Amino acid sequence: MSVFVFTIILLFGSYFAGLLGSLTGLGGGVVIIPLLTLLLNVDIHYAIGASLVSVIATSSGSAAAYVKEGITNMRLGMFLEIATTAGAMCGAIIAVYIPTHYIAILFGMILIFSAVLSLRKKAEHITHQKSYLAEKLKLSGSYPTSTGTIEYGISRVGGGFFMMLFAGAISGLLGIGSGALKVVAMDTIMRIPFKVSTTTSNFMIGVTASASAVVYLQRGYISPGLVMPVVIGVLLGALTGSKILVHTTSSGWLRWVFAIVVTFLASQMIYNGITGKI
Repeated sequence: MSVFVFTIILLFGSYFAGLLGSLTGLGGGVVIIPLLTLLLNVDIHYAIGASLVSVIATSSGSAAAYVKEGITNMRLGMFLEIATTAGAMCGAIIAVYIPTHYIAILFGMILIFSAVLSLRKKAEHITHQKSYLAEKLKLSGSYPTSTGTIEYGISRVGGGFFMMLFAGAISGLLGIGSGALKVVAMDTIMRIPFKVSTTTSNFMIGVTASASAVVYLQRGYISPGLVMPVVIGVLLGALTGSKILVHTTSSGWLRWVFAIVVTFLASQMIYNGITGKI
């Protein structure tokens, strides 16, 4: 495969990754890593390095639009970043000591787990109950819709915070920005509306990925030849996705997109990890 064809495939694949990452809060890594490892035969450590940079680009491209529209809960995002950043540093440090096929299998298992949990809740549940920590830290908020402003409360802040520690560690280990687990933590544990959890995840993943990317950069796993088309494609896809999500009234279809794409890619990663092809 020539360099030109390689770059074009990577550019279009990255655009799709950025679009999906922006719409679902995944960060794009769930597409970038399988694309590089399964289709383009790139070493998974370099794929993770490129994915982390793409996660930063996704966050930069879509988070600004969500903040402007008033959907993102910035106060909650900054609080939870304490946990994810600490976890990300730990995950990135131990990543190079784990065999690549184990990383691929773990990657797939985490994604399938996230897909299953995302489909468990069929409807949007808005809670107005506030936990003690949510009241003290003033984490509850509101977001605009076509029918008016919807206010929501936040529960089980402690459980969500500890889940974010795990999400951060997975981010550093797998290079996925841990957006999938962040959405699950906020959507399922803390009972935040899905659109708010998705947009807040987009706001958070850039900081989490930056902490991990520093470690990969120091170890030489971030290649400019891979990163350049990935960042361009992901950034364009993220901007497109942010415009779509802002004008979306229902989040049900986002859950199905999340589950179908993630399950397919996860099965491929697990299979190739078990057979030793990664």
